[in-house]
Amino acid sequence: MSVTTAGPVSGDPYDVVVIGAGVVGAAIARELARYPLRTAVVEAAGDVGEGTSKANTAILHTGFDAVPGSLEARLVRDGSRRLTAYAAEAGIPVEPLGALLVAWDEEQLAALPRLAEKATRNGYTDARITGPEELAAREPHVAPGALGALDVPGESIICPWTTTLAYATQAVRSGVDLHLNCRLEGVTSHDAFHTLTTTRGTLRTRHLVNAAGLYADEVDRLLGHDTFTVTPRRGQLIVFDKFARGLVRHILLPVPTALGKGVLVAPTVYGNVMLGPTAEDLDDKTATGSTAEGLALLREKGRRIVPELLDEEVTAVYAGLRAATGQEDFRIQGRPAQRYVTVGGIRSTGLTASMAIAAHVVDLLADAGLVRGDARELAPVRMPNIGEASPRPYRDADLIAGDPEYGTVVCHCERVTRGEIRDALAGDIPPASLDGLRRRTRARGGRCQGFSCGAAVRALFEAAR
Repeated sequence: MSVTTAGPVSGDPYDVVVIGAGVVGAAIARELARYPLRTAVVEAAGDVGEGTSKANTAILHTGFDAVPGSLEARLVRDGSRRLTAYAAEAGIPVEPLGALLVAWDEEQLAALPRLAEKATRNGYTDARITGPEELAAREPHVAPGALGALDVPGESIICPWTTTLAYATQAVRSGVDLHLNCRLEGVTSHDAFHTLTTTRGTLRTRHLVNAAGLYADEVDRLLGHDTFTVTPRRGQLIVFDKFARGLVRHILLPVPTALGKGVLVAPTVYGNVMLGPTAEDLDDKTATGSTAEGLALLREKGRRIVPELLDEEVTAVYAGLRAATGQEDFRIQGRPAQRYVTVGGIRSTGLTASMAIAAHVVDLLADAGLVRGDARELAPVRMPNIGEASPRPYRDADLIAGDPEYGTVVCHCERVTRGEIRDALAGDIPPASLDGLRRRTRARGGRCQGFSCGAAVRALFEAAR
């Protein structure tokens, strides 16, 4: 097992290579690690979760509003159950807040019974319609004029960064090779092997999994297929300071449209409040910048939902790109004759469905001739807590007594200690950048955005390199 970031990649052939180390690729690698296989992940970026996965809306869905009978509906339902259990085992922050789909006009109110019926068809029977009085009692800061809501108590918020890192860490500890800074440039296939040309040399593998996210269509074409095109759909978001947290008790969802779930207001596991995302179809798969127009739209939407939110300080703005394909379902397809599986069109529900997608993909590989062998126990993993629902190290007297570094706060906005930064820098998959360190610890992620702690955090990061 190894994590490589530089130098040539070569050696004996792999049984399986997974292209892409986002949340889905990492989950697939973790699932493959259960078996006595030689497995690798190749990732173009210098860290795991650097693409769509790092800008997820961080909701652990029930799947109540998926298209009934679709592959996505089945995998989200199964994945929600799997990830809820795994999060408790691995220490991934989760808060089961429940969601309210708020109706603001008669047309939206009339849609609620259909959404409740859709939830039932998806196997979720806990959704119910509430009136305006109950909604106002449960969410007193919601703007006046709401006509009712669909209550979905099973929805939760989760840490998307820790989830991806947990999968990848467990995979690496269990024997998977992770090759970072390793961009795929070409594929040639022969009778027994695929030969992958990358920016760090060539690899050979018997079976290949395409979990390349925004670039899944381009990888598919390298294998001779042209069945879908990924259109990057940009979602801009605003993160409000922790003082806004008392304004929102649930995930507040709009009645969905054809473009997606729309603009939501939701707490985060880090104690903030998030507003977004937009839904802008673009041509550029690297266009992750925020725009004045997008942020103005979000503020307008937010003012209609929770007016007081707009009086709060903004901690950060960011944007992510989702892989839209023009189809309301995942584009997962096994090609047994090629020993190849495409995992494309993974939408925002991919985080929730990730573990179920992984199990499904491994079954497709078996259909393509992969001899898995007997399953084995994975190396255990327990992730550092960066959520606010459980005690953080700076508040743990016993932990600090054993190691005073956990009592030395470096980032005061987020209460991140030297011990946490030290541990992240020495982890199985250490951060390749200060942003990677932020995703592992929250350092530089608070209201001052590193203005106060930036130099100290950078010094610790550079000393570890």
